[in-house]
Amino acid sequence: MPSPRRIRLVGLAALVLTVFFLYYTSKVEGSARDRRGAVSFYDKTVNAMENKEKDTSGGKTVIDTKTGTKAGHIPADRDGDGDVDADDRESSLKMQERLKAAEQKAKEKANNKAPLRPDPPSDVVGVGSSAEGQDKKALSDDDEELGSKKKKTTSKPTKEEDAEAELNSILKKGPVIIFSKTYCPFSKRAKGLLLEKYSITPTPYVVELDEHPLGPDLQDALETLTGRRTVPNIMINGKSIGGADDIVALDSKDQLISKIVTLGSNRVTMTERFTAGE
Repeated sequence: MPSPRRIRLVGLAALVLTVFFLYYTSKVEGSARDRRGAVSFYDKTVNAMENKEKDTSGGKTVIDTKTGTKAGHIPADRDGDGDVDADDRESSLKMQERLKAAEQKAKEKANNKAPLRPDPPSDVVGVGSSAEGQDKKALSDDDEELGSKKKKTTSKPTKEEDAEAELNSILKKGPVIIFSKTYCPFSKRAKGLLLEKYSITPTPYVVELDEHPLGPDLQDALETLTGRRTVPNIMINGKSIGGADDIVALDSKDQLISKIVTLGSNRVTMTERFTAGE
């Protein structure tokens, strides 16, 4: 009986031989496939070159519609006179025109049978009265836009704008302006002090807001300008020095004349009508 060592050696040798055999057979099959691929590529290249030469010669290849293979070749010599001349070229052009006409006719039939697709809204343009309506609509939109612009530019000024304009006009009447109300006791007190106790040149301009058509709006404008809405409101060169209580306090301190003359920028002269001795 062989020893175990010998059995192992025999088995190892058999395994090596098997692996070598498999490797060798795979290499042989691969080289065969490469040769077949090279031959196939060569054949395809040659066939393509031959077909190109045939196409450039003026003829056309005939294809079997059932099998998809080449069934022959139409020679460029269409009239069979032995050479390719002007007649053959003219015949070829006529054939191409007939083919194009047949193709166009087939497309038209297919389009007529197919359902119509609506055009997108952006591409729809009216025809006849529709087009006229669109033009009129476009013109009306333009006219409306222009009209709105004209309205904005020619619109009447607001009450606020009227009051501001009127206030500016009043402030130009003189350096000393008294905004008053006929029924207001504080207004009466301020007017008595400035118009009766003192002689002011030029004479203060008095505005009775309760009698003015823009009285409330002028009060709003005065509040915006001076921060004071109540009456009386005494202004010197566009600057408010307060109401009745304010000028009475200045008068009690003998500061009223200097205050008004200073704010008047030498445009105002002010003297007391009656002295204490009188």
